[in-house]
Amino acid sequence: MADLSLAQVGPILVLTISSIGSCIGCYIAGSASHGAMAKTEEGHGKFIGMSAAPSSQCIYGFILMLLLSQSIQRGTTSEIAGMWIGLTTGLALLASSVFQGKVCATGIQASLKQPSVFGKCFAAVGILESFALFVFVFTLLII
Repeated sequence: MADLSLAQVGPILVLTISSIGSCIGCYIAGSASHGAMAKTEEGHGKFIGMSAAPSSQCIYGFILMLLLSQSIQRGTTSEIAGMWIGLTTGLALLASSVFQGKVCATGIQASLKQPSVFGKCFAAVGILESFALFVFVFTLLII
């Protein structure tokens, strides 16, 4: 049985925390999606698609987990720095996905009332996604 070494903590943190954020964000948006689908006969796919947007932060966390782990194993990032990078990056991705889920939920509600605004609602979703991308890229530069 393998033991949990200090070197694995940072990579585990970034994946776990970003995944928790994606779960919460998708829950928030998915709940709004279900409510919207119950109120309309068509266009359900767009609600489902928007409710999945916060899942991307989990993907960023997975990629960063792999790269951070490699960086620690190579010795270019210390174990302590890896823990701090994993924790802070994971928290930033969590915040991005939770708030993106809230924006998706309001976008779903708005497009239910006025279908013509659906595409415009993706602007706010994209802005929050850009924060996750900034964190992703900046973390890549650090490690």
